[in-house]
Amino acid sequence: MFVDASYDPGAALSGVRAVVDDDTAIVGCTATGAFTETDTMDRGVAVALVTSDSFRFDTAIATGLTENIHGTVREAIRALPDDVSYPYQSALVLHNGLAGIGERLSLAIQRRFGPHVGFAGGAASDNYRMKSTPVFCGETVAEDALVLVLVSGTQRAVISVDHGHEPISEPYTVTDASDNIVHELDGEPAFEVWKDVVRDHASATFDFDFDADTLTPDSEELSRLMGAYEFGIDQGDGYKIRWPRVAVEADGSLVFAVDVPEGTVLRVMYGSPEKQIDSVRRVAEEAVALAEGDLAGGFVYDCACREIILQDAFSDAVDELASALPAPFAGFETYGELCMQMGQLSGFHNTTTVVFVLPE
Repeated sequence: MFVDASYDPGAALSGVRAVVDDDTAIVGCTATGAFTETDTMDRGVAVALVTSDSFRFDTAIATGLTENIHGTVREAIRALPDDVSYPYQSALVLHNGLAGIGERLSLAIQRRFGPHVGFAGGAASDNYRMKSTPVFCGETVAEDALVLVLVSGTQRAVISVDHGHEPISEPYTVTDASDNIVHELDGEPAFEVWKDVVRDHASATFDFDFDADTLTPDSEELSRLMGAYEFGIDQGDGYKIRWPRVAVEADGSLVFAVDVPEGTVLRVMYGSPEKQIDSVRRVAEEAVALAEGDLAGGFVYDCACREIILQDAFSDAVDELASALPAPFAGFETYGELCMQMGQLSGFHNTTTVVFVLPE
């Protein structure tokens, strides 16, 4: 279940619990917006009910994620069964969206599960308030927590990922950073570098007037621009997106949704609404191509920044996904997406669509 952050999550959980059987496992989190294949909601609750004769679902929750990533992952995985006899395993992951530890979390989960267990998921979100992003499991609603769903089955779940961003700047090297705060790019304040790149492009692209030099960290215009103009890390065959979610005006730093180490080479990226919709179609088509047969249904983790870019056209992107993915689904707009497939060494994404679907 994906619950709009303006709702009381405990009340929403109780409402769902009143409808389903007592032995039904419930997992979920707060969301900036939720959707299904038939509806896109600015404010609402999306619930997907899953039952299967060929898949088994085991759930776990652990808290204390910010202070002890590895300990929290270890606690959650220890609560899962280790005697599952199904030949294929994958996982769903929901976590605190304000922790800024998505990449380290994905690596910690991979280390514990092993390289043959792919997983997908999203960071809980709260309508850009950046205050509270709880997750749910069973009867528990917890802050700073991690939820895992181990999916074991007779077939392999299908995971696909794509985004619609392209570079618009030269490369810049992170020359001063601490965890998820980038202070300098090429020796200059990171916020100033970003503004210099964005200034002319945004003036020609967006329909609102602004002065890049007078944008304040709490302005709606800056939040919108930082969702549209993110950074990309060159992966050779594409770019991994990194969202600078907050600007620190005092010293010109940028606060990212995930750690960005010194020495990282970044480019400023932009993805037009058309490119964003194209990427949604590609991720659905890839899921269909990877499946060995018909798809039963699944989950979609789509970044809240894409809603900033698409605005009223976000529902068009969901419609495009529904037309290309012949199965029911539920999803939400995240503060970051997890997608770790076999052979990958990095699993955290921003402004990206991740699809996890189960074959029939």
